[in-house]
Amino acid sequence: MQPVLDATDPQTWGPAIDEAVNAISRGGLVVLPTDTVYGIGADAFDKEAVAALLAAKGRGRQMPPPVLVGEVATLDGLATDVPEDARRLVEAFWPGGFTVILRAQPSLQWDLGDTGGTVALRMPDHPAALALLKRTGPLAVSSANRSGSPAAQDVADARDQLGESVAVYLDGGQAPGGVASTIVDATGPALRVVREGAVPLDELRRVADVEGLQDLPEAGPDQAAAGDPEDDE
Repeated sequence: MQPVLDATDPQTWGPAIDEAVNAISRGGLVVLPTDTVYGIGADAFDKEAVAALLAAKGRGRQMPPPVLVGEVATLDGLATDVPEDARRLVEAFWPGGFTVILRAQPSLQWDLGDTGGTVALRMPDHPAALALLKRTGPLAVSSANRSGSPAAQDVADARDQLGESVAVYLDGGQAPGGVASTIVDATGPALRVVREGAVPLDELRRVADVEGLQDLPEAGPDQAAAGDPEDDE
């Protein structure tokens, strides 16, 4: 079985984070705790690793993973044409359970799947996840579960679902949030919630003008985006 490494204490988790960093650098997959649910992560710039992540979950390219970042400043390196309202939401809710879909920088050499030129970005509010991200850089991260099954709330559940497909499991204890992130699409003329989650709509609206799910038009064929609403991370 793949190793489960303790990542509950910043004073002692150094070797565990090292192992996870090494696994990512070799193109492997890592399960990590976040502030919402457990995630399965891969180097966002490693096409084969991202494909392995999707395969581990039983997903196709039509459901690309979001990207987790370790600091707010990374946003402008990965996204372009960021609306001011989206920036205000990021300032208010990062780190935290808020994911924003933006236009991806066209110069980036990555392949997250069928994204339609977009990327879903989030900065998690979990110390172990941030410690890892600050070492690895941006990670493609989806919920740690097989597609169609509930997102893992602890490392044992993640291991039961994902097994040998993951190189390293980081055990951060029970996921503190247990609720998936709220996803806002900022690629259209208006900001829209496309999945309700950890940050309620009324809190979003205290910061920016955001349309709710009830305001969404019927989805068209060109609306696929990295960070599919069905993704539980």
